Amino acid sequence: MKKILYLLSLILIVFVISSCARRTVVVKPTPPAQSNVVLVQQAPPAPKVVVAKRCGPRRVWIKGHWHWNGHKYIWKSGHCTRRIRGKAWVPGHWKKVPGGWRWIPGHWN
Repeated sequence: MKKILYLLSLILIVFVISSCARRTVVVKPTPPAQSNVVLVQQAPPAPKVVVAKRCGPRRVWIKGHWHWNGHKYIWKSGHCTRRIRGKAWVPGHWKKVPGGWRWIPGHWN
């Protein structure tokens, strides 16, 4: 009987101690957007004229843009996303560079 009580006490102590332990989580930063460079020989079509939706006070409209899928441009529709306090959305855009067109992703600034 003493052995069983001793074993149960030991299990309880281990359980209590392990539940108090903190776990360390290492978060690696995401690679910069420039590491995934898209360079296209063909100029993108003119942006579509789309009326922006009203998103609400805590949301912001991210306008649509032309996306290169490796073979042709495909229109990606705009959408509402949560606003980040103290930041402004800088829209993505296609930039003319030597050798073609490069996509500059949108980001919060």
